[in-house]
Amino acid sequence: MIASPGAIAFELGPLTVRWYGILMATSIGVGFWLAHRQAEKEGLPADDILRVAQWAVIAGLIGARLYEVAFNWDYYGRYPWKIPAVWEGGLAMHGGIIVGFLTGIALAIHWRVPVLRSLDVVSPSMILGQAIGRWGNFFNEEAFGRPTDLPWKLYISPPHRPPEYANAEYFHPTFLYESVWNLAVFFVLVSWLRPRYRDQPGALFFWYIGLYSVGRFAIESVRLDSFWVAGFRVAQLASVAGIAVAIMGLAWTRRRATASPAGGTLAS
Repeated sequence: MIASPGAIAFELGPLTVRWYGILMATSIGVGFWLAHRQAEKEGLPADDILRVAQWAVIAGLIGARLYEVAFNWDYYGRYPWKIPAVWEGGLAMHGGIIVGFLTGIALAIHWRVPVLRSLDVVSPSMILGQAIGRWGNFFNEEAFGRPTDLPWKLYISPPHRPPEYANAEYFHPTFLYESVWNLAVFFVLVSWLRPRYRDQPGALFFWYIGLYSVGRFAIESVRLDSFWVAGFRVAQLASVAGIAVAIMGLAWTRRRATASPAGGTLAS
């Protein structure tokens, strides 16, 4: 059995520091360091890539929050002052990926940063950051799954249980499932896929999208807090779209690399 020690890490006078914020900052910091290091190793403009990544992360956090608010408007419409309270949790990863990706692409083109190779550089950082950040859900007692009696069951305190499961104590730790999956994807990307797709710019990024989407689709089926539209889980629909994008993207980058090994503007 595992149980959260609470959302608050420590307090300094009027300042309350939460584990969610610590983990978010850690995931971003580690991701930036890793991407900068890899960019330098590959002879890419590391500082420019990091500048793009910084703005993409900011935009991604905003997108993740707006995505969460949009699909929980029945709550945030009643309590609008809660919208900026990201320290309480509530960042939807698909919204962050979409908005962050589009922002990063636009800025990379504007600043003449090699887009596809930059995406390959930051992809492992993104999935590693997601693996770290998921532990914020653990401390906040959120994003858990159905009741279970498995040995690794997660205890959820009464105030955080869904009303229909008020008498249940133990639930699937879906935050842990996703964190472990993301960590596995990270190692697959850096140790196996990166060497094999070095001459196919953009391929590593599309592998990241596809592998993340496969894991998220499976894990989402266990979660209790899914957004629903027309009888479908929104995250699973987004994951299916992500898998489709990954397949098409891999085919496109393969054709591009075969037709023009030098890569052109996007791949250079």
